[in-house]
Amino acid sequence: MLTHHAQPRSVHEYPLAVQGVGSYSLTADTDGSLWATFVHHGQIARLTRDGSATLYTLDSAACGPSIITVGPDRALWFTRLHDNRIGRITSDGRADSFTLPTPDSRPFGITLGHDGALWCTEMNTDRVARVTTDGEITEFPLPTRGGFPSFITPGPDGALYLTLNQANAIGRMTTDGQATLHPLPTSAAGPVGITKGTDGAMWFVEINAGQIGCLTQDGHIREFPLPERDSRPHAITPDPEGGCWFTEWGANRVGHITAGGDIDL
Repeated sequence: MLTHHAQPRSVHEYPLAVQGVGSYSLTADTDGSLWATFVHHGQIARLTRDGSATLYTLDSAACGPSIITVGPDRALWFTRLHDNRIGRITSDGRADSFTLPTPDSRPFGITLGHDGALWCTEMNTDRVARVTTDGEITEFPLPTRGGFPSFITPGPDGALYLTLNQANAIGRMTTDGQATLHPLPTSAAGPVGITKGTDGAMWFVEINAGQIGCLTQDGHIREFPLPERDSRPHAITPDPEGGCWFTEWGANRVGHITAGGDIDL
């Protein structure tokens, strides 16, 4: 079922003091504030509930801060796409970074694993890296070549799940580095964002196919076509009340899908 709302839902926009800096990724801190990366200017922003923002400039304007997440040490951890490092910033703006062992790996997705370490994808090298809070890095290979691992998130079974954008698959990696792949039914679907739904399944978006996908714990995959197949869904996150919210990069919209596959735009 597809539903269009006659009246838009309430949306509040908060302009930043610095314009045109390329806001990219967003995550919620434990104190209720939000943190955002600004990929084009090498900055991290902290946004409070009243809409005020503090910008922190990193040591390189060209480092490409991309995906950001809260670490077990209450600091914010993020991937530095352009200089092969994982960054860390505290709530008062103190930043440092750790270099990945493999050159030009282009780290992108990052998440906190069930084992208390940070896990990130390396788009150029078909690897996933485990990073401890003291900067110890271990890299694990994926059974792909040119798979372009993108977003990564913890699953309900203690493993990490990731999208392989060019391998057209969802990957599963255990915390000891054992990887398996779940090929998608639709060819060249281009999976990107992935999240654990409130139903325990892994939900993901297919940017090329214009679909939402669902991977159950028994390995079954379902795909749900969007009404506009060129809407380019990109990111997805669980709705605490059920289903998931997702962005449509090509349609300037946010949509909702229920656990049964009903789509609401």
